[in-house]
Amino acid sequence: MPDAKLPAVPETILKRRKRQAENRAKRAGDSIKQKIARKHKRATIFKRAEKYAKEYQDQERDEIRLRRDARKEGNYYVPADPKLAFVMRIRGINQVSPKVKKVLQLFRLRQINNGVFIKLNKATINMLRICEPYITWGTPNLKSVRELVYKRGFVKVDGDRTPITSNDIIEGKLGKFGIICVEDLIHEVLNVGPNFKYASNFLWPFKLNTPTGGWRKKVNHFVEGGDFGCREDKINELLRKMI
Repeated sequence: MPDAKLPAVPETILKRRKRQAENRAKRAGDSIKQKIARKHKRATIFKRAEKYAKEYQDQERDEIRLRRDARKEGNYYVPADPKLAFVMRIRGINQVSPKVKKVLQLFRLRQINNGVFIKLNKATINMLRICEPYITWGTPNLKSVRELVYKRGFVKVDGDRTPITSNDIIEGKLGKFGIICVEDLIHEVLNVGPNFKYASNFLWPFKLNTPTGGWRKKVNHFVEGGDFGCREDKINELLRKMI
């Protein structure tokens, strides 16, 4: 009896096997490339964070040194005018004049206890004066900016309020400005860098809690024992109670 011939494998199946093998090899190659790219990016982000930490430390030491030098000479050290402010809405919508309402809209403060970062210049200071009875504002420090972004940070992605769950979200929107991670975003906001406008607008207005222990008196100015108006660096104390 002659040997039974094995049935030939159809050509379509051979082609499919070849195609699947090629796709598997391509996927494996892409995966290795992505892994290397991710590792490189992690190293870059770590280096940047280290650089920023050193920069903040140097700034703090310079301030202390200048203050000590001035005291030694019998003078007073006057720090430079702040460039950054954190503005928070503390009152509702009852009996708000159209002009004030418009300014609050421009600041994106549409709800009570909403807060935003503002670049201080002549125009914004005049706007703050217009809506002063409805807001409180001051100069945030590094700790406050960092806590706000890490604990209460949401960003605008395609018009939606999205939590900051990874650096890829930030890189996707602000990568073209050289901002690729959360630390870059904090650095840009804190130092009011050249791309502050895009960084600040990318951050959704912060929704904060009512301060622990409540407000003092919303209808009085801060300097009169109330709450509204400018409280300079005392804003940091308030933010600790609200984040």
